[in-house]
Amino acid sequence: MSSVLQVQGLSATYGFSRRSPRVLDDVSMSVMQGQTMGVVGESGSGKSTLAKVIVGTLAAASGTVTVEGVDVMHARGAQRRALRRSVQMIPQDPYASLDPRMTIGRTLLEALAPNGGRPAQHRDRIVELLGLVALDASAADRFPHSFSGGQRQRVAIARAIAVQPKLLIADEVTSALDASIQFEILDLLDRLQDELGFGCVFITHNLGVAARMCDDITVMRHGRVVEQGHISLLAEPADSYTRILVSSVPDPGGLFLEGPSAYDATPST
Repeated sequence: MSSVLQVQGLSATYGFSRRSPRVLDDVSMSVMQGQTMGVVGESGSGKSTLAKVIVGTLAAASGTVTVEGVDVMHARGAQRRALRRSVQMIPQDPYASLDPRMTIGRTLLEALAPNGGRPAQHRDRIVELLGLVALDASAADRFPHSFSGGQRQRVAIARAIAVQPKLLIADEVTSALDASIQFEILDLLDRLQDELGFGCVFITHNLGVAARMCDDITVMRHGRVVEQGHISLLAEPADSYTRILVSSVPDPGGLFLEGPSAYDATPST
């Protein structure tokens, strides 16, 4: 099993002066092919900032990020274009990320052929992608407003996997969905990872969801990693902050049980 993502000693600030607040401080992690790294912590812990640095939309102050050996922060030209395909992000709010003036077919076509293309040339692939996320082929001719929240998230996932990425960043992908729809989206991501073999950074505030989805976990606070390891560390956390997060789950003993309790446990912090 090979490494997809390596983050070493990563620090980042918002702003460029010496007084700019540091939002990431010496963060390190690795994600293997076909594995999921959960990133948990309260709001403001640096989870989403970490995602922005990994996808290359925010520059780091120090440290390195490599995807399959390619330095994200120094990639240029063909390497940068290749990285845009290798690393894809599933947004928290799929409706905001979908152009309301474009059909779903056109949205997927834009992912498949960013430099232009005709829908007929990619029709079979578009239908295949919709099938992978359990949407009917007729969805290609519809607009985002005609779909439910869960269906729009399926479209966002289809767009993300269209270019066969090596790494997916999933940032709070179920937080805006009803509990019953959360089950479906999480199961879908599980199935697609088994079929396609991508690595995943799964950002969530929900420890129950993390326990359900992740192989390993990184607990963050104020931009720093306070604890990291196999997901089972949630059963016996070593750090006091992790213990606080776990204790705030309504049924902490259910974190490692199969069934709905593993989805519904949400920290109050």
